[in-house]
Amino acid sequence: MSAVCDPPGGPVFLSIVVPVFNEEESLPALAARLRPVLDRLGEPYEVLAVDDGSTDKTPRVLEDLRGDWPELRVVTLRRNSGHQAALTAGLHRARGAYVVSMDADLQDPPEIIPRMLELARSDGLDVVYGVRTDRSADSGFKRRTAAGYYWLMRRLAGPHVPAQAGDFRLLSRQVVETLKSLPEQQQIHRLLIPWLGFPDGRITYQRGERVAGTTKYPLHKMVLLALDSVTSFSAAPLRLATAIGAGSLAVCLGFLVWTLVAHATGNTLPGWTSLITTVLFFGAVQLFCVGMLGEYVARIYTAVQARPAYFVARDTDGEQP
Repeated sequence: MSAVCDPPGGPVFLSIVVPVFNEEESLPALAARLRPVLDRLGEPYEVLAVDDGSTDKTPRVLEDLRGDWPELRVVTLRRNSGHQAALTAGLHRARGAYVVSMDADLQDPPEIIPRMLELARSDGLDVVYGVRTDRSADSGFKRRTAAGYYWLMRRLAGPHVPAQAGDFRLLSRQVVETLKSLPEQQQIHRLLIPWLGFPDGRITYQRGERVAGTTKYPLHKMVLLALDSVTSFSAAPLRLATAIGAGSLAVCLGFLVWTLVAHATGNTLPGWTSLITTVLFFGAVQLFCVGMLGEYVARIYTAVQARPAYFVARDTDGEQP
């Protein structure tokens, strides 16, 4: 029996939001470790498993777990909308006074959730980040790309972005309501939450190995996350494009002076290599600048459309989608 079992819609002290996509192998292990931690708190809680359009047996596993775990609540999205969208759906529907977000792979240990709560309540904090001090369980490539990502984000979005802090964090109800009030359809929480400026603290831990399955963040998704992060929180790429354009103009003027001098001295023998190199160089610069501009125009286009980032098909809490 669990420590607390409240009817749907009852008071909730703590909500755990877990985005899930094709995690049929990880979910039993997650329940086996997470449930005892939450039961020992002695407070009403709920666990929101947000099924992000899974195509394996994840929905069936979640239903089986719900049969023995009344605090487990399943929110099913109509289609795969992405990790950040699934996380947003969970945060927007969580009812707890405090909300913890975490992944289902158990690389972020649920055993430190009580420490997060204790720090938030004792120091009056609205945000507590889980910061990875040891990522030896990750591959060398993963560690280097993650370090590069946080290095870049701290320089573009500001030093307030905690290094090595992913989506394992605790939020107060005030922070959650603030996130819900923001008009952005595509929220990058690891940058947006520090930007809000709420009092925060940090709990350090050693990142573990994935309990089962494969990573849901392969290289192309990490690249897209980095691109979304940069274009959502900084105009630096546009300024970079301007700087490259100015530098290209200076190079062009240099070529113009060289051409005039060559003409004046009669040394006007055409050079095929220099011509092709110049055309390719300026063509690449132009395409780069247009591409950067296009990324921002695409985000303006998405914002004008105002389409929701996700659609909820089912919520076992009994709420209407």
